[in-house]
Amino acid sequence: MRIRALLIGTASSVALLASAAHAQSQDTDAAPAAETQDNGEIVVTGFRASLAAAIETKRNADAIVDSVSAEDVGKFPNTNVAEALTLVPGVTVDRQFGQGEKVSILGTDPALNRTLLNGQTVASADWFILDSPGRTFNYALLAPQLVGRVDVYKSPEARIDEGSIGGTVNVNTRHPLDLKPFTLAGSLGYLYNDRSEKGDIQGSILGSWHNESGTLGLLASFQRSKDRLRRDGLESYGTIGADFWSGVNDGGAGNSSLLPFRDEDGNITAPANCVDACAATLAANPDAKFPNAFGTSYFEQDRERLTYSAEAQWKPVPELTVSVDWLRIDATYDNLNQSLFAFPGNVWNSARQLTDLTVEDGIVKQASFTHALSVLDAQYRIAEMHSQTFHGKLAWEGVNWNLNVEGGVSDADGGTKHQVFLEFLNWSDYTVDISGAPKSPGTISYPTNVLGNPAAFATDPGWSGNLVDKPTTDKERYGQADLTFKFDGSLKSIQIGYKYRRHETGQRYSGVTVAGVNAPASLFDPSTVKDNYLTGFDGINDQMAGRFKIDGDSMVDYVESGQWLPAGTTFPVPSQFSAAEFTAGNWDVTEDIHAVYAQVNFQQGPLRGNIGARYVNTSSDSVGFVCKPGALCNSEPDWVWQSTKKKYDNLLPSINIAIDLKKDLIFRAAASQVISRPNYADMTNYFWLSDQILTGGGGNPNLDPYESTNYNASLEWYFAPRAILSAEVFYKDISNYILQQTAPEQYFNQSTGGVTTYDISRPYNAGSAEVKGFAVAYQQNLPLGFGVLANYTYADGHGQDGADLPYNSKHQVSFSPFFENGPFALRGTYTWRSKYFTGIDRADQMYVRDTANVDVSATYNITKEIGLTISGMNLTDSQYYAYANTPQLPRGVYKTGRKLLATVNVNF
Repeated sequence: MRIRALLIGTASSVALLASAAHAQSQDTDAAPAAETQDNGEIVVTGFRASLAAAIETKRNADAIVDSVSAEDVGKFPNTNVAEALTLVPGVTVDRQFGQGEKVSILGTDPALNRTLLNGQTVASADWFILDSPGRTFNYALLAPQLVGRVDVYKSPEARIDEGSIGGTVNVNTRHPLDLKPFTLAGSLGYLYNDRSEKGDIQGSILGSWHNESGTLGLLASFQRSKDRLRRDGLESYGTIGADFWSGVNDGGAGNSSLLPFRDEDGNITAPANCVDACAATLAANPDAKFPNAFGTSYFEQDRERLTYSAEAQWKPVPELTVSVDWLRIDATYDNLNQSLFAFPGNVWNSARQLTDLTVEDGIVKQASFTHALSVLDAQYRIAEMHSQTFHGKLAWEGVNWNLNVEGGVSDADGGTKHQVFLEFLNWSDYTVDISGAPKSPGTISYPTNVLGNPAAFATDPGWSGNLVDKPTTDKERYGQADLTFKFDGSLKSIQIGYKYRRHETGQRYSGVTVAGVNAPASLFDPSTVKDNYLTGFDGINDQMAGRFKIDGDSMVDYVESGQWLPAGTTFPVPSQFSAAEFTAGNWDVTEDIHAVYAQVNFQQGPLRGNIGARYVNTSSDSVGFVCKPGALCNSEPDWVWQSTKKKYDNLLPSINIAIDLKKDLIFRAAASQVISRPNYADMTNYFWLSDQILTGGGGNPNLDPYESTNYNASLEWYFAPRAILSAEVFYKDISNYILQQTAPEQYFNQSTGGVTTYDISRPYNAGSAEVKGFAVAYQQNLPLGFGVLANYTYADGHGQDGADLPYNSKHQVSFSPFFENGPFALRGTYTWRSKYFTGIDRADQMYVRDTANVDVSATYNITKEIGLTISGMNLTDSQYYAYANTPQLPRGVYKTGRKLLATVNVNF
């Protein structure tokens, strides 16, 4: 009722406002003012042309829309579509692995936004083993050479697919009948990363043809992108309280004979080596926090993406266009991660080894240990993603009516297809110091150079590592029909339509323990890391910067050859029932969605817009393994394959209005009710456990969708040709917000051999949330070939009881000056976002500190058809700093290096 009353009231107010505006200007011109030359011809090329096209799209839209356009065929302004979207007010990206992969719009979680390709979903799968299938689109999969224009809808229209609270991104590709009769565009480039010190050839080609009558067109393209990434960093894995070293919070082992932390009267006491000041400090600060483990990370990855596309268009009669298109993406993400860390939170090897600690403000700033555990975890992962989409469309455009019928299939598979993991152990004295965080994230110091000695680390034959497979699948089938009736007068058109979507996604998770390996790390072709390792990190000592690494191929060959197995032993095969985490990680989610809509488009004098509603019926079926009540969950009979069905209906009204207050001044207002469905992984029975620190996480198949009432308004002043000064405000009143909550649950503990109480984090509909804020943007061509784009966004989001919302940065800035004169063009882009919350991990509130990024590109057009571009990306080698609860408890601090790309572009 709220939104219905709002729509009626808004429509009435708009009519009055429009009448007043109409009285001021009877001759409103919706087109931008033009600059003319002596011959009356306007010539705009290069980056200025793309900016002009983006402004034109925004100005002519009925909804609140921002746009980014390609300069020319095959020349999108960034090598990554997500990075280009940072030019849009209110859009931020997450760069955990050095490039934009997840996009947030107006302060909302990336999972609450939708990305469509030509109005449709493209199936995809994430490569990282810690990620599960969700609704977040990975922009690193999308070749920018395909893209003609990207539109960001900040207010919805009834005709557009539902499912977004923040905004909907629609990526528009090139079509052959829209291009010249013959178009050939290509690029050849070389990408170099100064941290990995490796470079690779990049390339793309696009060819398009249509006949002279414009009735038949063909287009095909291919693109290859390769990047050999190295990510250096410091990492910790969870946190522990200081009372862990007193045997209180130690996974239930403190009362065993292994950890005699109690005196004759049963009172808690300190470890034997923690006496005097150490014991007093420990007793006085039982809740002080410290990293469960802390050390250095060395991550290497070969990323290669091959993108193929083809399209055919046919116009047998002028009114009818028939088109079919195909898109295929083949991407590999093989990676090797080597974490070399001190493990002061290990129950069995470090808990009684504390000798000294310093506590300040509830944080253990420094702790020393004698003969405590250090670990090298080496994980080699074969990861890939394959996506294939077929789409067909029939469009009839008549005098009085239009008909659009389309359908398609999109299939993807990916994930970590195989992981080989070995763990190497060492016992030494060491000190872990995080007192300098966040400026200096932390150090590990040893009396001798343990970190540079691979012979000092060896596998434990009892548990040497594991083999893990975690493939995922993602599929969408869809069909839709849209009918438009066109009219003369104030009522421009009425659109009605129906769409059916079936989405299926799933994950398979299996593993097996690798035991019996008795090998030092020195067996696997060890070497010292390059001398630029950890450059740019403050406070790093020589031991950390000079650590060793092993060769991943050598480790994989050793494990998979089976030479470590006793004679006659069968090679272990990963099983989904070898551990509770693996079993619960097998699941499927199927969603059937029926949607109908009606939308009225109108224009009267200076007033235009649309009003409509979309009715959606959603049915979901979540299936997966659930442990039987009271079972140990350690064998197949303990589990049952269980289905949870859910159904819900939503009526989603919306209104968008635009009023030309003056010739170059537009006021817009929008109101809508929207939904966003839960992440697929959140809808499952999946859970994982950490036996050491008694934490875990899982899904919840009974989740309801997010629901939100959104209000938007903007004022746009087109004060000069191809220039704009705009301001917008937004408010999102969200119910059924899904947040992680932690509660006690009991499971079988493999370490202790008994049922134990864990703190399990699961998603719940945690109540209400709101996001409110404003954005201002400025764009103008300046004299002498200069120009500038700039925007600032303020987004204040919080959940019930003030809870932080995932990926909500309160402040965001983008500044992009450019120069373009004759054959030469230069452009720079600076982006900054304030800190943001990312979720709950092991009962800790996880955040990322504020980050800034600088990119620069220079182009020289040798001829009209041939150009040379040199781009520098992440020139400041920005730091990605994730932390738990406070910046003084770093969780993952990374640098991925600067990238330099030289490209020759041809366009005929």
